[in-house]
Amino acid sequence: MTTTHDTPLRPRRLDDVPGWFPVLDQVLFDWFLDRQDAAEVRGDLLEVGVYMGKSAIFLGRRLHEGDRYTVCDLFEGDAPDDANRAESTKSYGALTRRAFETNYLSFHTELPRVVQGPSSLVPAEVEPGSCRFVHIDGSHLYEHVYDDIGAARDVLLPDGIVVLDDFRSEHTPGVSVAAWEAVLSRGLRPICLSTQKLYGTWGDPEPVQDELLTAVRDRDDCRLSVQHAAGHRLVRLKSQGMRAPDFPLSRHADEPAPVPAAARTPAKAPAPPAPRPPRPRRSRARRLAVDLLPPILTRAIVNARGNGRPEAR
Repeated sequence: MTTTHDTPLRPRRLDDVPGWFPVLDQVLFDWFLDRQDAAEVRGDLLEVGVYMGKSAIFLGRRLHEGDRYTVCDLFEGDAPDDANRAESTKSYGALTRRAFETNYLSFHTELPRVVQGPSSLVPAEVEPGSCRFVHIDGSHLYEHVYDDIGAARDVLLPDGIVVLDDFRSEHTPGVSVAAWEAVLSRGLRPICLSTQKLYGTWGDPEPVQDELLTAVRDRDDCRLSVQHAAGHRLVRLKSQGMRAPDFPLSRHADEPAPVPAAARTPAKAPAPPAPRPPRPRRSRARRLAVDLLPPILTRAIVNARGNGRPEAR
């Protein structure tokens, strides 16, 4: 039998791509990348953990001539340890490289550079000090996230941006520990926090924060708060009905929509007619009469009994 990931459906819009990429984070990705464009910052892009490609597709639109874009994921490959293998089997069992590439090529003409394997391969595959934007959305295990953050620090430009996914989700405590440990003891400076991601830099966050606060304060679709902790200014943002940035439709947008599974289900056969109710059981005396008396006499008795019944009132 053909499974869903053997023949992946081709997306028509970015929202058709499975994955977790909230509208607030789409807006923030655009804002940070627009700011880099305005400042003529040039550098490469890196995403660790792509799932089905939703955020990777979004980032791929922000490439400039000469930029290199690398994505890294296990896909259906072997995990480096038992804990990572169990995590991949439980959460990403349907993920295949083919599904990712089908989705990505629905929106772009060329694939990014794909590193299939654990994120520990990144330091050998991405040049140090080459990236302006790194999105980490891979393993949720502390040891792996710790190493991913270290790799991000090494490959980023001095004022480059790193985005850590799932830093506050209840099911990902390993990410939370690694993220805040990096803030407290590894030099990472938070810029802002969304409901799902931490945006930070190893450069100076204050100019970026000041510009972000100016951009957000007048918006009525974003809740803003500022807190201070352990010497860090923490800008917290939450969507209040934000609209996603415009994103081009895929090359399959004009194709007929797939037929829903319900429409392909054959009609049920008509139900069989209800069985007739059982005939009332004859008394023992009547059964004996039928068996012993001649038929002509039996009919005469039946007719006589019928004629003697009182009329219905």
